[in-house]
Amino acid sequence: MSINLAFGITMQLKYLLALILMLSFFKVSAGTVEDQIKIRQSAYSLMGWNTTKIKSQIIDHPETYNKDQVIAATEVIFAIANSGLLDLYGAGTHQGTGWKSTRLKLDYFQKQEEVKEIDARLVKASIELKASANLGDLAVIKEQFGKLGAACKSCHDLIRIRD
Repeated sequence: MSINLAFGITMQLKYLLALILMLSFFKVSAGTVEDQIKIRQSAYSLMGWNTTKIKSQIIDHPETYNKDQVIAATEVIFAIANSGLLDLYGAGTHQGTGWKSTRLKLDYFQKQEEVKEIDARLVKASIELKASANLGDLAVIKEQFGKLGAACKSCHDLIRIRD
């Protein structure tokens, strides 16, 4: 089992490094509208996958809690939240297709102060979640996870077109 865990973490870190490199490239050269949408959809999908892993272990099935897996998931979330995601919201990215059609509301561009405030809360929540995971106290992790979820939801409510 430790071999699988080590392999899983190694592969996860490889994907994370690839994502960070891609995001770094796009910070310098944001690319086309479609590229920006595709990269941010990928980043948020990876973040969502890791939040699901944490939720499963601390809320849905706390008996399966594995500190190392939760730490690894929080490190991915931390890296993505702190990678400069707002750079992937260039002009025209409220329309177009990445992996799928964008769900960004046009008024995103008029709500920059609110968006930056939410982004700062996401960054702070990711830092606090990562720190709490390293401590290993499920109650504290759960509390910080709730703050991360609240930051995500506030952004979705503000600028995301509902399905």
